[in-house]
Amino acid sequence: MLFDTLTERGMMTEQNAFQISRKDNVATALQELKPGTVGLLGDCGDFFVEAVTEIPMGHKIALCDMEAGQPIIKYGVVIGRSTAPIKKGSWVHLHVMESNYDERSGHLDAVTGTPKDIRYE
Repeated sequence: MLFDTLTERGMMTEQNAFQISRKDNVATALQELKPGTVGLLGDCGDFFVEAVTEIPMGHKIALCDMEAGQPIIKYGVVIGRSTAPIKKGSWVHLHVMESNYDERSGHLDAVTGTPKDIRYE
């Protein structure tokens, strides 16, 4: 019975993400995610989401499709907005969003975090 409950809730999957608030439209990857089933833990409405891209540990996975300009919600609050359409199960990071808390986030490299608007000579 317990095994069935844990499996149903996503706790027995090889890949997991944590949704902090039921209001969130993103969850945090608890390990590097590969395309496939991801169990959702925390205050979540769904038990699973299908990752469609690789997502680094600690980064966000989209829990629904989003259009450009849509709020990105984490912790139950708006943390930024999408700058491009985002498919459910995709990696959500600086390449498709900008932060409400860091006005330079749109000028940072999505992978390295280095500024793209500064020339080093």
